Amino acid sequence: MTRVKRLAKEGSWIVIGQLSVVAGSLIMVRVLTEQLDPAQYGQLALALTLGTLIGQIAFSGAMPGIIRYYTIAVEKKEVHEFFSATIRMMGCGSIVALCLFTMVLLGLPSLGKSDLLGLTGLTILLSILMNYNTTLSMIQNAARQRGVVALHSSLDAWLKVFFVVILPTWVSSSAKVVVVGYLASLLIVLGSQAIFFRQLIPGQAAGANKPSPWSAQIWQYSKPFVFFNAFTWMQASSDRWALDTFSTTHEVGLYAALMQLGYTPIGMVAGLMATLIGPILFQRSGSTTDPARNADVHKKAWQLTALALLFTLLACLFSSLCHEWIFRLLVATQYRSVSYLMPWVILAGGLYSAGQVLGLKFMSDMNTHALVWPKISTSLVGVLLSFVGAYIAGLKGVVYGAVTFSVLQFVWLGWLSWHPIGTHNKGHS
Repeated sequence: MTRVKRLAKEGSWIVIGQLSVVAGSLIMVRVLTEQLDPAQYGQLALALTLGTLIGQIAFSGAMPGIIRYYTIAVEKKEVHEFFSATIRMMGCGSIVALCLFTMVLLGLPSLGKSDLLGLTGLTILLSILMNYNTTLSMIQNAARQRGVVALHSSLDAWLKVFFVVILPTWVSSSAKVVVVGYLASLLIVLGSQAIFFRQLIPGQAAGANKPSPWSAQIWQYSKPFVFFNAFTWMQASSDRWALDTFSTTHEVGLYAALMQLGYTPIGMVAGLMATLIGPILFQRSGSTTDPARNADVHKKAWQLTALALLFTLLACLFSSLCHEWIFRLLVATQYRSVSYLMPWVILAGGLYSAGQVLGLKFMSDMNTHALVWPKISTSLVGVLLSFVGAYIAGLKGVVYGAVTFSVLQFVWLGWLSWHPIGTHNKGHS
């Protein structure tokens, strides 16, 4: 009963936090579509993809391992040593981010995108700070401090809305002003995160055991993410750049609003599941040396994936009946012409998110290397589908390409989960 009560309490915090974030995100779409025309929204979407690129590549060699190894460090009573390694790894990521920052800003003029220089600089700074915030949140989530995580995720979502609404009363609306609002919100949240995080460390005091080489273990575990994150970024961003290449920035803005209403919320729901179950799976699998514990994790990962698929089907059905009403409620008039594509976007987002949930099994198994080839190959196919779809059918073609990509990746990861190939990552041993 104690365990059930604890899970119920944790689940309640996560549900409250995620519902608050989803509500804030949907209201943000309404605010942005009222303040920005589709062309401006399209510019914002393109710049955000470049910020995401920096964050994914620079910090992917640290963040996955930090999140996964926290529970093991607690078991070994080496949390202080682990946090020292965490600081070093995130510092290295920051140096890489600054180098990539310079390269991107120097490269934009050669691509004929000089008009995006200032906006891109702001989004890259936003991405770097967001990775620090995400790392702190995920460690607190692994420590089962669900209330703290819910507080900060909700605070960030609603502070964004506040600043994006209030700033245009002083200066004219633009994509740059929106990102400045995002930065203001994030700085406040990071300050609060630091206060709570300092309280976490003394509560997990390290023992006198011999410290383990945590930096090497974190890198060994995270290394596959460095290889395939560049390709997953290409896939995730190719839709917007394909539309910009073969259509207009106006179309990019319409597509971005469509994704914010369809793809992003269902991804948040899947994230809610992963946030609740992920740390539990990591604790149960431990160092992956017990076959019975590994089998239990495998079963629960598939149960969670089945739940994600069921929710996706229900969301698709609901949106197919109500997409016009949803768009009238949540976006400005000039964005409503693409509402009929909402069920397809939800299907793409739901299948992709289900694959990400299934990926928890590989992370729990310390078998992240098994994800490299499926991620890279399907991402390359996804890029091709985006550009071919944009060339043939514009926005509609890009949406159908996204659905095809999500199906391919989910099927491959599902097959691999039942028919594992290769050995586990032994970097933790």
